[in-house]
Amino acid sequence: MDVEELKKRIEEALGGLVKGIEEGKGFIDVIVDLDNIVEAASRLKELGFDHVKSLTVIDYPKENRFRVIYHASSYLDEELAKYIVGIGADVPRDNPRMPTLVYVWRGVEFQEREVYEFFGIEFTGHPDMRPLLLVPQLAEAKPLRKEFIVKEEPIIRVKPPTG
Repeated sequence: MDVEELKKRIEEALGGLVKGIEEGKGFIDVIVDLDNIVEAASRLKELGFDHVKSLTVIDYPKENRFRVIYHASSYLDEELAKYIVGIGADVPRDNPRMPTLVYVWRGVEFQEREVYEFFGIEFTGHPDMRPLLLVPQLAEAKPLRKEFIVKEEPIIRVKPPTG
């Protein structure tokens, strides 16, 4: 199966849920409306995409949105294992909430928690939405949003010992 065939299979499986689809070398990105993300993910899983490799967020502050993308693949289907399918949706920055996909792909539990603490996107229905890696004050600052300013520290140059 090549990328074109896979793209066709995905479009058939997702039907009218697809808002946009792009292909690249070894991957396909599918964008759906936020209201359809759980249904679209469920259909991808039924198609054989049995796990999520990663979860990423792209911050578009000027457009007042985030794009949340789950990168799914397959362990069980050798043909599908050659590909990565991104399934994503846009989330408004002023109300950063979306349904969790933890009940579709259990492995996203910690990835969604990371996104929550670094971007402030809440995954409704998630079983454990507390911070995972950061101290509470830093998590509150949402350090991966583009408006976060990293405090610069001076570089102290140490002279090498002589002799």
